[in-house]
Amino acid sequence: MNRREFLRKVGFAGVLAAAVSAGLTLPKKVWAAWNQKAFRSKTTSEALNQVHGSQSMIDSDKIFMKAPDIAENGAVVPITIQADLPNVESISLLVDENPNPLAAHYQVGKGLRPYVSTRIKMGKTSAVHAVVKADGQLMKATKEIKVTIGGCGG
Repeated sequence: MNRREFLRKVGFAGVLAAAVSAGLTLPKKVWAAWNQKAFRSKTTSEALNQVHGSQSMIDSDKIFMKAPDIAENGAVVPITIQADLPNVESISLLVDENPNPLAAHYQVGKGLRPYVSTRIKMGKTSAVHAVVKADGQLMKATKEIKVTIGGCGG
């Protein structure tokens, strides 16, 4: 390493240290705000009220939920949701028998395809609800999933 390269690296390290200490490198603006009350709710209806302000939903055949009938390991249950509805605003996943029923909540931006694929934990056999908010209405699809080994410590 020659002197010029050494000075360049030391200068870069100094600028990086100054940026870190000033908080410029922290992604504060991209940290997502989360609805703590909704995710800590103890019942499905309470979680729905916290997230959407309502718990009245209608069943929809335009929401497609792909999930296993039997999940051998409740710690990793794959679920895919797709909605064939216009103006989808959000997609929520709720598990009735989990200690905290709200498993996931996604905001869907305008022009985006309403499609979510994720893995959730399930404590025991339960109904899983995919709740889609579109045009201000709450619609749902429900599937019963049997769990052989619980993923919530049970």
